[in-house]
Amino acid sequence: MDMKLLAVFAVLAVASYAPPSEAKPISLVERCYCRSTLNSLPRGMVRELRFIHTPNCPFQVIAKLRSSKEVCIDPNMPWLQQYLKNTFRRLKKNKRSA
Repeated sequence: MDMKLLAVFAVLAVASYAPPSEAKPISLVERCYCRSTLNSLPRGMVRELRFIHTPNCPFQVIAKLRSSKEVCIDPNMPWLQQYLKNTFRRLKKNKRSA
């Protein structure tokens, strides 16, 4: 009985001296940045685009507006699809010429 009690105290002592973990709780790691998206936004209101791709979330597009507000927008908006096509076309063209 005394050996079991001593073993339990030893395990508790080792566990209490373990360094703290740097990992975030799983609930924070797996959250998507965009929970809702705008389906219509004029291109002229957008100052900057940012794209986020995380393993557990769909493709996310964050637009910084001229008012410095950030909103999530639908990646399937026609002007955004055209913007992405043009960007990929330019990248391919630059890659071929390099």
